Amino acid sequence: MGSIDRYIFRTTLASFAVVLVSLTGVIWITQALRGIDLMTSQGQTILTFLGVTSLVIPALVLIISPIALMIAISHTLNKLATDSEIIVMNAAGLSPLRLFHPFLLATLVVALLVAFIASYLAPDGMRRLKQWDAEITADVLANILQPGRFAQLDQNLTIRIRERQPGGLLVGIFIDDRRDPKERISIVADHGTIVKNEGGSILILEDGNLERFEAGKRDPALVAFGRYGFDMSKFSNQGHDVALGIRERYLWELLSPSASDPVYQQLPGQFRAELHDRFMAPIYPFAFAALTFAFLGAPRTTRQSRNFSIGGAILAVFGLRMAGFACSVMAVKTPLAAFVQYLMLAAAIGASFWIIVGGIVIEPPAAAMEAINKSSARLLRLFGRPAAA
Repeated sequence: MGSIDRYIFRTTLASFAVVLVSLTGVIWITQALRGIDLMTSQGQTILTFLGVTSLVIPALVLIISPIALMIAISHTLNKLATDSEIIVMNAAGLSPLRLFHPFLLATLVVALLVAFIASYLAPDGMRRLKQWDAEITADVLANILQPGRFAQLDQNLTIRIRERQPGGLLVGIFIDDRRDPKERISIVADHGTIVKNEGGSILILEDGNLERFEAGKRDPALVAFGRYGFDMSKFSNQGHDVALGIRERYLWELLSPSASDPVYQQLPGQFRAELHDRFMAPIYPFAFAALTFAFLGAPRTTRQSRNFSIGGAILAVFGLRMAGFACSVMAVKTPLAAFVQYLMLAAAIGASFWIIVGGIVIEPPAAAMEAINKSSARLLRLFGRPAAA
């Protein structure tokens, strides 16, 4: 790799990293704000909040990476064109195909990253997120015990809390337990917390009173306690098996799903569509890079506008990705749609390389440019501004 190749390679990957981090950060913040109640209503720490919400980052990177690569290649080519470096390199005998080599190497790095994320990292993050959701977010104790409401956890068990404070502290707890027909227990505690361990969930009550009404006895037994444990394991979902969805499966699990898998038995088409999406994920960076370079990589003088080429590259990439999404949806019921998606990617890459090898400059027809210039002149005269010569 020569000095020019290293310069282009480093510039492209550096731009890719900046764009990827920026876009991922913005989208991650919008997603993370939806789970801000984890630190308040459910008493989770800031570290838990950041850890859980960061599990969606690999899935975001998987979608954003090809787009970030396209932006990075566009930026690098525009920088080279602005400094007239593309024209100088072309005059020195560097063909457009040869100039594409460092961009191709950068694309290979991005494709390997996308392949790793698609096959393992993204499904692993979604799997951990679903498991956490099953243990905490979907916990009955966290959702039913709402301040100021009487929650009937069982047929003869009622619990009420006055308020829920940060750190998982429950204040003003009242419990009415009539599950045993031989006795009735009423508990009033100043505060308490739910503790989870391997054995289940226990509500630790502090500073309260317990009244036990036994059948056949006239007076209740009253006990004042400083600390009392109330078993709530029956009402927690901890230890239950978490049903994994299709997006939580690793690549090798999609390649050879178990015939007895209930999800596979119900949704075999979605398994097939997801498998093809994983295979095509590392191909999209090559298609986007080739399309972008085909529109912007040809040498131009400083007098030739690049606006049309930039707009054409954006439309081509956007159209290819939208068509890919449509094929992914149709592939659930029509296996032929996946083949059409492979064909579109191959056609986009093939047509782009044909343009690159031929050194073709993609420009709008002269008649179209003349019509645009005339329309612009009319608009300028309409607003009272002199048209540029």
